[in-house]
Amino acid sequence: MAKDKFHTLVSRAVPVDVENVDTDQIIPARFLKATTREGFGDNLFRDWRYDTDNQPIPEFPLNNPKYSGKILVGGKNFGSGSSREHAAWAIYDAGFRVVVSSFFADIFKGNALNTGLLPVTVSEGFLRKIFDAIEKDPKAEFETNLVDQTFTILATGEKESFEINTYKKECMINGFDDIDYLLNIKKDIEAFESSRA
Repeated sequence: MAKDKFHTLVSRAVPVDVENVDTDQIIPARFLKATTREGFGDNLFRDWRYDTDNQPIPEFPLNNPKYSGKILVGGKNFGSGSSREHAAWAIYDAGFRVVVSSFFADIFKGNALNTGLLPVTVSEGFLRKIFDAIEKDPKAEFETNLVDQTFTILATGEKESFEINTYKKECMINGFDDIDYLLNIKKDIEAFESSRA
């Protein structure tokens, strides 16, 4: 399924300053019955967002109206635990296009890229600067530049580079999934096949 093209995003951010966030905290197992990617956003961080009476917990960042944006900032070791791709689906379905941390679990990172959600890995020191910028001004904006592979705190101009697989970068820039990518290079594949005949 083709996704939106991603080049540069300027947005506010929602902070979830918690380390070791696993996929069951991102999307609890009891909500994994659906097989399509839609509808998971309502249950993102469900057990942290709502109390036992199903009432929103006001102090949780996703319920706090002072926070908004398409960037989710998480603590170190984000997306650990089970390999469920629904965790990336839930974050994307909730409207986020970038998730920032100082470390991602490998399987979560792959699932995020396959979903069209860009995982940006920064140093622990820079991550703390991002959290501090949001705490100082919840309306602070950040720039994620996929082409240059940089993340910038716009209020201070501080930026840091991030790594991404070259293939996944090309897919995100063009809005391709794996099938779209193959169709895009169909002529090259046919030419190669002809040369091997």
